[in-house]
Amino acid sequence: MADIRPFSAYRPAPGLERKIAALPYDVYNREEAVKVVAENPDSFLAIDRAETGFGPEVDTYAPKVYERAASLLQEWIAEGKFVKDERPCYYLYELTMEGRSQTGIVACASIDDYCNQVIKKHENTRAEKEQDRIRHVDICNMQTGPIFLAYRANEVLNDIILEAKQNTPTCDFVSQDGIGHRVWVIGEEDKINGIREAFENMGAVYIADGHHRCASAVKVGQMRREANTDFSGQEEFNYFLSVLFPDEELHIMDYNRVVTDLNGCSADEFLNKVSENFLVEVVSAKESAAENVESEPYGPERKGMFGMYLGGKWYKLTAKNHILSEDAVEGLDVSLLQNYLLGPILGIQDPKTDKRIDFVGGIRGLKELERRVHTDMKVAFSLYPTSIGELFAVADAGRLMPPKSTWFEPKLRSGLFLHDLG
Repeated sequence: MADIRPFSAYRPAPGLERKIAALPYDVYNREEAVKVVAENPDSFLAIDRAETGFGPEVDTYAPKVYERAASLLQEWIAEGKFVKDERPCYYLYELTMEGRSQTGIVACASIDDYCNQVIKKHENTRAEKEQDRIRHVDICNMQTGPIFLAYRANEVLNDIILEAKQNTPTCDFVSQDGIGHRVWVIGEEDKINGIREAFENMGAVYIADGHHRCASAVKVGQMRREANTDFSGQEEFNYFLSVLFPDEELHIMDYNRVVTDLNGCSADEFLNKVSENFLVEVVSAKESAAENVESEPYGPERKGMFGMYLGGKWYKLTAKNHILSEDAVEGLDVSLLQNYLLGPILGIQDPKTDKRIDFVGGIRGLKELERRVHTDMKVAFSLYPTSIGELFAVADAGRLMPPKSTWFEPKLRSGLFLHDLG
């Protein structure tokens, strides 16, 4: 039984949505964030990454950075840049990318559901990465970045969403990266009850993206409970800002790998070792429908296949039957590549900490893999995307995926919905 409740959101004043909405804080390095805020001072990144208001001599995690975030947020509210809805509502948030749309329900999820594993995860989090958002949420007294949750498609919710979207959206804009964003408010009591009951009848919802933000939000709630021992459980700090999408609408992209060297092997030695567990084929120009080139970038057509770029050539790797597995984790393509190539051949035992490996989101395209090999890497691997079904299976088994297994697009914007902790 999932406790997914409506809330009174702070939202940008009409007409300011496009200027305020920002990509998640963690997709930028500091230099990039500074540039974004310099070009658009109204970007929510000015609050999410408040170090942009200081020179490089100020540490990103200095206390005054978080103090600036809180004061700037209150300043924007006082100026009328944000307006709070008078009563709790659910919201619909539709994102459209390259003609394909997905619509999520914006709501607040229970920290108890997270702790009791009704909200299921598929990644571990690192305490040092949580600390930044814990301090940001606690000092701002506001959750500013929604957690990306998923649920198995539900007919009741589908019908409510479809009916609500017949109305004119309260917010409709296209961001600079070409993503369309539309928002509807659901305030009718019958629809609110219908949504809440539909989630109450679900056995689980799943974290799709934002594990560190989720863990941080939960820990802030737990801190508030410790400081308010007579809490009822209904206070806002017992819930965290989320957008929940049906699984059938979600799009997971490939999450590819590049490695700096061949671990002391020559190219021929490396290919011979790879061929023990994978069928290795050169991708020809004819196969890739290209002319006057040796081979074109290769993206796998199905599970169990991989692309590899080495020495100016693309290869197709097909996992041999003896390494395939029905296990929820060991059968993942990211696991096959790690367990039978990256680990034993290239010596990358812990991809979370090994500096010889880097990860390239599928949104950057296969040409980015070629570029990296021609600049700072030796070999690149393209993967078939992990499916949402595989993600659910791993989470349902109480297991964890290898790092960098999923890349979701489009990214949710921060600043369109704020949750006041009260």
